[in-house]
Amino acid sequence: MKTEKTRCHWATDMDELYTRYHDEEWGVPVHDDRLLFEFLILEGAQAGLSWRTVLNKRENYRAAFDHFDAGKIAQYGEAKIAKLLNNEGIIRNKLKIHSAILNARAFLKVRDEFGSFDAYQWRFVDGRPIINHRKSMKEVPAKTKISDAMSKDLLQRGFKFVGSTICYAHMQAVGMVNDHLVTCFRHKELS
Repeated sequence: MKTEKTRCHWATDMDELYTRYHDEEWGVPVHDDRLLFEFLILEGAQAGLSWRTVLNKRENYRAAFDHFDAGKIAQYGEAKIAKLLNNEGIIRNKLKIHSAILNARAFLKVRDEFGSFDAYQWRFVDGRPIINHRKSMKEVPAKTKISDAMSKDLLQRGFKFVGSTICYAHMQAVGMVNDHLVTCFRHKELS
């Protein structure tokens, strides 16, 4: 008889895509610049919406935004912006689309300055994931002092849609913090 794995509460009643995201990606340390950029853009696109909405559009985003190649996105002009605004497969918010382009330009500058975006971003947690031991979702904050610092620094560098709450969600997604509940099978695997 197969036993069901215990997961974080937010991943138990969702569809297969959401559960797979929880089981395979959320909280796994990411050190690939392209994937870090992808998560940063998707977290910004999610502002005011649910992550589930963005996750369901992720493949459309990858196609529409040149698989999150920051060098290509940084060069987008008005014709490409118009095409994106007409793309029903993504969130067609002009500010969010413009922010993706501005973020690509800022991302490239940070990468040049630090050698990689990975080196820049992970310095906020001294290069190691913060392992939390939360027992309920009520204990999980929307932001922290570290996400405040990261947000402030990103904003000073010209990034948009990178408030502290977005930064903390990003930190969770890319494994800078392990916020899987202690009862979740992934907590131990990622600790």
